[in-house]
Amino acid sequence: MQEQRLWALALLGAALGTALSGVPAGAQQGAPPPAVLVQPAELKPIADQSEFIGRAAAVDKVELRARVKGFLGPRKFSDGDLVKESQVLFTIEPEPYQATVDQKIAQRDAAKAALTNAETQLTRAEELLRSRTGTQVTYDQRLSEQLQAKAQLEDASAQLRDAQIQLSYTEIKSPIAGRIGRAAVSPGNIVGPDSGVLATVVSENPIRVLFSITQRELLEARRDSSASGDGLIVRLRLADGSLYAEKGKLDFIDVTADAKTDGQMVRAVFDNKQGLLTDGQTVRVIVEGEKVPTVVAVPQAAVALDQTGSYLFIVNDKNVAEQRRVKTGVSRDGLVAITEGLKAGEKVIIQGQQRVRPGMVVAPTEAPAAAPAKKQ
Repeated sequence: MQEQRLWALALLGAALGTALSGVPAGAQQGAPPPAVLVQPAELKPIADQSEFIGRAAAVDKVELRARVKGFLGPRKFSDGDLVKESQVLFTIEPEPYQATVDQKIAQRDAAKAALTNAETQLTRAEELLRSRTGTQVTYDQRLSEQLQAKAQLEDASAQLRDAQIQLSYTEIKSPIAGRIGRAAVSPGNIVGPDSGVLATVVSENPIRVLFSITQRELLEARRDSSASGDGLIVRLRLADGSLYAEKGKLDFIDVTADAKTDGQMVRAVFDNKQGLLTDGQTVRVIVEGEKVPTVVAVPQAAVALDQTGSYLFIVNDKNVAEQRRVKTGVSRDGLVAITEGLKAGEKVIIQGQQRVRPGMVVAPTEAPAAAPAKKQ
């Protein structure tokens, strides 16, 4: 009799277990629905973008060197100054070169006088030959002397020009406008063509940024831009994570690709009026379309990932949680674009989804509206 009672109790327990198997755990225990934070999916403008490592490069960069030998005179600048085109920056003692110029001027003047005398003698010999009182031999000799004097004058003039050029090299001028770096040689030292770089001048505004892009990325960018008709704009992210205020434009794509990396060098140009970008500086380059599409966006915290792919939870009008498989796009400023599987206005769980199972009744609280992001 006792065994029959035990069998009846076991069957009753099994029946109750079967009846309650479809009821959520919280309902079985009489617990309240889990509290979750929800936020409606919104339509937001989010640009599709790619990010690369780039390096700033000056448009013009000149290394100043001595072209003649001599003592270096006082500097005409301070390290880091903005200099103008043709501004004198260094001087090399000019006195020896000025003396050479004066000597060459005297030699030229002597050659001029010799040529004048030779031309006079040639004219006389020509008149005597015409009047038959002179000989052909004398005329030929005077003609040869005149040609020699003319050649000597040309040689003296060439030597004078060379001396004047050497003298001009005693003033080292900047061929471009830009910012000059640290001087490598102090005044009073002997410098010459073998002394190396005295200082470097770089043109900082505008400035170029070079970065490498793979063939696949380049083909996709060309297809997207040609299909939509949109141009591309370039942004920079600086070392502190902030975005550079000025937008850039692509102005050059190299004609060859690197066989080792399959990368192709691309160049963009930026205004650099404040001098925040320096030649050789490493930056992150962001390339995006000029026209920004509007997409369905949710906070990144709402999206989870498993072996099947991305998913999130939404709450319907009966406060029941539903799992929704989605496809994601670009992420920006804590938001992720949902390209498939979600409509604008649907309430997405952004906090507390760890306690939620599909079909579970929840207690939703709508998150406060976020402050509008500042435009970069």
